[in-house]
Amino acid sequence: MFAFASLHLRLSLFAVAVVLLLGSSFLFAQSVVKKSVPASQSEWEIEHERLLHEDWAELGHFRLANLALSAPSAREPRVVLMGDSITEGWRGTLQPEGPEMGAFFPGKPYINRGISGQTTPQMLVRFRQDVIALHPTVVVILAGTNDLAGNTGETTLEAVEDNLTSMCELARLHGIRVVLASVLPAVEYPWRPGLQPAPKIAALNHWMRTYAAAHHHIYLDLYSPMATPQGAMRPDLTPDGVHPNRAGYELMAHLLQPAIDQALKK
Repeated sequence: MFAFASLHLRLSLFAVAVVLLLGSSFLFAQSVVKKSVPASQSEWEIEHERLLHEDWAELGHFRLANLALSAPSAREPRVVLMGDSITEGWRGTLQPEGPEMGAFFPGKPYINRGISGQTTPQMLVRFRQDVIALHPTVVVILAGTNDLAGNTGETTLEAVEDNLTSMCELARLHGIRVVLASVLPAVEYPWRPGLQPAPKIAALNHWMRTYAAAHHHIYLDLYSPMATPQGAMRPDLTPDGVHPNRAGYELMAHLLQPAIDQALKK
């Protein structure tokens, strides 16, 4: 009887241990799932996270579009716009009210190579296939705000400046004229609150202006006409404090076309 009771006790303890082990494993698995895909993440954030692991610079984003391009026309010099979501927004793909490029640059076959969320190191990696290989006469580079937001990790102004310098040097090496556009004003990034980017944006734009003058590039000041005295984007020009609305793009187009024309005459 004692032996039977002892065996029954051991079996009961073993069963309890198994239940506890399975329960802890289930809870751990749940925590891993919650950690990898937080409920608060948007579809864009999940896709962005996936691409950071599978195609960090998004080299596949424009691969087919690039292959489909014909050679540049001798009558119409090719212009490529390189950037992030602010550049991508020219195509009207990010906002319902977003414009199409043709509405602002009628008859101009400008090529848009903006990818939402990208930082300057990602653009530098894809600069050869998305700019140089397309044989443009002019490239417009509008980049840097996502670096300051930490989209691909913490960085420094010097690192952003180095990446912009490398893109400009690659362009010059291949006979491509550069329009270096300022970072647009912002005092807050909705997806990275609390960073207070305005002073860094002002510093980066000051560096761009100085660098462009020293190396005979065109500096395009989009910041000044779009900023409030506090360094925010004018509320009539943006829906979220970072991206332009239609009125913002209209103002940018008004400023961009003369800069491109100036670069073509150089």
